[in-house]
This record gives sequence, structure tokens and C-alpha cells, in this order.
Amino acid sequence: MKPSLQLRLSQSLTLTPQLQQSIKLLQISTLELQQEIGQMLLENPLLEQVDPDYDALDHAEPIAKTEVVPPLQEQYTTVSATDEKTEDFGEGDIPDWADASNDWPGNPEAPDEDNEQTFSHAEDITLRAHLLGQMSMMKEEPLVLMWVRALIDALNDDGYLTVTREECNELVLEEQRIEADVWEQVVAALQTLDPVGVGARHLQECLRLQLEVLPASTPYASLALDIINLHFEHFKARDFGRLKRLFRTEEEIIKAACELISKQNPRPGAQYTGAAASYVLPDIVVRKQRKRWVASLNPSTVPKLRINQVYANILSQNKQGRSTPMSTQLQEARWMIKNIEQRFTTILRVGQAIVERQQAFFEHGEIAMRPLVLREIADELELHESTISRVTSAKYMITQRGVFELKYFFGSGVATDTGGAASAMAIKAMLKQMVAAEDKKKPLNDSKLTELLEAQGIMVARRTVAKYREMAGIGSVAERREG
Repeated sequence: MKPSLQLRLSQSLTLTPQLQQSIKLLQISTLELQQEIGQMLLENPLLEQVDPDYDALDHAEPIAKTEVVPPLQEQYTTVSATDEKTEDFGEGDIPDWADASNDWPGNPEAPDEDNEQTFSHAEDITLRAHLLGQMSMMKEEPLVLMWVRALIDALNDDGYLTVTREECNELVLEEQRIEADVWEQVVAALQTLDPVGVGARHLQECLRLQLEVLPASTPYASLALDIINLHFEHFKARDFGRLKRLFRTEEEIIKAACELISKQNPRPGAQYTGAAASYVLPDIVVRKQRKRWVASLNPSTVPKLRINQVYANILSQNKQGRSTPMSTQLQEARWMIKNIEQRFTTILRVGQAIVERQQAFFEHGEIAMRPLVLREIADELELHESTISRVTSAKYMITQRGVFELKYFFGSGVATDTGGAASAMAIKAMLKQMVAAEDKKKPLNDSKLTELLEAQGIMVARRTVAKYREMAGIGSVAERREG
């Protein structure tokens, strides 16, 4: 077959550099946008930032054309991530009630001042450094010490051992693999380090390690250890009646032993891992005006950029200016200004559409949240769903009810008997209200919760109620029962 040349005509869709930049600026957060602008200001002399106190000249090209509200008192807002509670606990999983920052069930006493002073030094030292510093006192074989040092690096932030012997052996040469008996010796050596409970492979082992080192004179220590070793599932479910029958003792004694367990630290390594606050800049401000909630841009997030007119004038006087590197930078600066302006315009339009549809939420809270999907906003604004998805990701709205990511206001709905729909957020809020008002000795099961929702006109299946209950962090009947 002889080689030949062929000419073919075809159409293909390509993204121009300007469109690529527009998409990038739209999907990043405001803090990332500030970093992007800072980098551009360093690289492009044609782009400059306007001094806030500078009286703009006619030739300036500011980007903030949209009306904004007066500056907020606080520009930065901290947002804490919330963990969803699950009903089944696996190896190493820690339930919400085992949060080291909160009291455990049966432990009404808040942490005392002595405990606070004990953990005050943790801000200056990491868990890894703290554990490695103790290894000089260990009198183990070199092989054991080598593996202890390796396992310290495998601990998670809570101090739990997250790898198995099999996983470790896959990372080393065959002649370096560790045998089962040596592995147990290494883990045991790791678990002798301070804080007590570090190196545990799951919550049950962590609590057991801490109970074992309590003085023999500690009241109910022996019973507490038996509960952890033999009937940990009943302790998690707070089934005091079952434990009473199993140990054939009074319920007050069972509760005292469980209270002792609750006083142990389920996250021994957390004191050396200060949870870093996540800082965000709210892009949208929601305020009430004339009995309606309205959205406006947060002025502190809108950068004031313009073209450097001195360099621009030099380029305009240069006949060959269009082919110089500086002329390319001028075009890039103009693209940057235009794309940032378009970014904030789109964010504002989406924010206004969300607020208009969620008026009841801002007035009454989660229980009044209405179902909302991306397509609904996209159709109104004549934008693509992917654009709405980019806008609602990592963009925040500050309201009188708190700071929310824009995607927080989107969710599926459940049909009502009146032909309308109730959002998943509203159903979870209703479930929380029902559980808060229930008789703790006879908690409401999922079937009863389903009936109560149906009585309010919300038609939902029992399995859906169970799913929403778990998503709302509400435990099962056994976990909620008291007495």
C-alpha cells in the first residue's frame, strides 16, 4: 500500500484560553481566587489593584459593577465540619457520642480545669514527635523498635493504628516481612507509650487499654473492664437493663461502671492534633429588606482591578505593539478583569435565585426548607447545570442563621398528600423535633416516626425514614433508650 496524503474537513469543540480561565475562576473558592489574583499581579505589569482609598479616574477599569451591601464587621468566618453518625461501628470507627470534645453518655460532668491544663501543651508538639521522644526509654529488640517507629507513622490523628500486618508486609521485601508473633509484640510495645490507648486498633481496645491501667482501688473498674471485654455492644447501645441481667447486679452499679468507661478518652491522639479551623470568605450576604430576604455580594470579596494606563498608553503609541509580549499581557489582563466580573455576576445571580426560592428557610429554619435541584436554577438563569454546580461549590452565604455553602440549599424532595413536596432537610429537622420530644424510656421506632410524618401529610417509606434518621445523626431505638 503506497503512502498518500489526504485532506479531511472536520469540526471539533475546543476551549479557548479565555474560556478555560473563566471556568477555572468560577469553580475555585474566593480565598483561592485571591491567591490567583496575587500571582497574576506579580507576573503581569499591565494589571494592577486599585487602592481602596483611591478616587478612581475616568480611565480606570474597575470590575465591581454590581451593587453591593456595606462591608461586614467580620470578613472571615470559620466553618466547622460535622460528622455524620452511623449506626454500625466497624474496626476503628468512633461514634459521635465518643467525641473527646463532648461528654459521653452517663457523664454529666464537664471536663475540669486540671484536664484542660493537661492538654494545654499539645498545641506545640505533634503526636508523632511525642511518641518518638519516648522510644529512647524502650528496651526492646532492634527489630521491634524499627517496626514501632514505622507504626507510629501509620497512626491516624486520633492515635489509632490503621494498618494491618498484611498491609505492612506488602510494602517490604520478602525477607523483611514480619511474623504474626513479632507483630503482636510490636503492637504491644507501641501501646505502652503515652498517652494511654494510643496504638489501639479499634475503640473497644482503646477503652480496654485505659481501664487496665487504672488503680486496683478504682471503684467499679473490674466491672467496667468486663463490660468492655464481654458486652461492648450492649454498652454502645446503653442497654443498662440487659447488662443488669447479664451481671446479675443492681442497675445503679451498672450505670456507675458505664460512667467510668465514659470518662476514658476515646481519642487519645487528638490532644496532639489541634483541629485547624477552616476559614472561608462569604460571597453572598443575605439580609431582610421590606419583609423579603435579599442577596447581595459581600464587598470584601470583590477585588478592584484595572489596567495600568501608563503601560497601555505606551503600547497604543507603538505601531508594533500588537506583536510584542507586553501586548499579550495586556490582553491577558483584560481577560482576567472580564472573567472575574463575570464570576461575581454569576455568583450573585445564583445566590439571588436560591434566596428567592428559600424564603421560608430564612424565616423559619430547616423545617421550612423546600426541595431544590440544579436544573431549576439553571433553567431560570439560562445556564448549564454544570455551571450552577461550579458556582455552588466552595461558595458561601452568610445569613442570620449562620454560614452555608450554596449547595446546602439543594436537595431532593418527598411527595406530600397535598400534591406538594417536602425537602430531605425539612424531614430531618422534623425527625429531630420528634426525637427530642419523645419518651426516653420508650423511644419512637422508625415505623412510629413514619406514621407521625404521614399524619403531617408527608408520604414517606419506613426505610427512607431510617436513612434520613441516620443522616441526621439520630441513633437507633436501642441507642436512645434510657433506663
